[in-house]
Amino acid sequence: MPFDTIVGHRRLITLLARAAARDTLPPAMLMAGPAGVGKRLTAVAVAAALNCLQPRSTALLERDACGRCASCRRIARGVHPDVPIVEPGDNGKIVIEQIRDVIDRAQYRPFEGRRRVVIIDQAETAGGPAQSALLKTLEEPPSASTFVLVSSMSDALLDTVRSRLPRLRFGPLTAPEVVTVLTRDHAWEDADAQAAAAEADGSVGVALQLQASEVVRAREAARQVLETTVSGGNMARRVALAHELVGEKRTPAEGRERLATCLRSLGSLLRDLGVIVTGADRATLANRDMAPALDALARSFDCDRAVRASAIVGRALGALEQNANPKIVADWVLLQL
Repeated sequence: MPFDTIVGHRRLITLLARAAARDTLPPAMLMAGPAGVGKRLTAVAVAAALNCLQPRSTALLERDACGRCASCRRIARGVHPDVPIVEPGDNGKIVIEQIRDVIDRAQYRPFEGRRRVVIIDQAETAGGPAQSALLKTLEEPPSASTFVLVSSMSDALLDTVRSRLPRLRFGPLTAPEVVTVLTRDHAWEDADAQAAAAEADGSVGVALQLQASEVVRAREAARQVLETTVSGGNMARRVALAHELVGEKRTPAEGRERLATCLRSLGSLLRDLGVIVTGADRATLANRDMAPALDALARSFDCDRAVRASAIVGRALGALEQNANPKIVADWVLLQL
């Protein structure tokens, strides 16, 4: 997993590559940020850069792994003896025995690599005793080992653990970056990737959990809602559209989930309309593939209307979380917009 295959986080990647080249990486660090944005991949890329048999440099990266040598291939498969990855077991927890095992292994020189890199993924799932077992190692790391903790909930780590670790803050990916990962690494069709990326809040992990067909349908329904309300569609048309958002022959729970998906798509489109009507950077559009339709809608929206509509969507989602009747919520949204 070379650095240059990681999408996004260019500043952090550049800094890590420079530190790997100059042998100035801290002996332990915390990679923190939202779930599904590439933190673990970056940790693996650090291990590859340090242990690659044929390291290379580029115009942007002082040191990077080749991705092809025996060491890189084993690291990518998760079977390199000097790159242990600790992660939660079937119970969703990292137990103290796992931590003690990697601490013991870290006392010895690497078996075959240049440096041992211990990756503790979802570190927040380790209980207090397991985290406490790490403290002495974090204070005095073995000379030939680097510990990388990866967490999407770093506040759940003990204060004593966090205080011993420099923190690398990862932000969400942009929608185009999520699309790149979905189409390149997961063979998604572009239309499905665009729709999922708009709903994923910058997380590839969230996008992969979405049902692409449902998201595509929800985004199209959201566009129809906006076009109907902008054109002043009559009440009968609005009520019919509200029923379509919920779907026929669905249980209340299924109707709520279907409507919530549509409302999240609607909220995404409204955010993009806000970007357009305020003249903000269009590179931040989540639904860039729908730019022509959004430009047409923007002619009937000002900033205040976009804000009011977003507030309506937010209240509707809140009502659904409180188990409100989805048909009533859908009717209310269509009548308020």
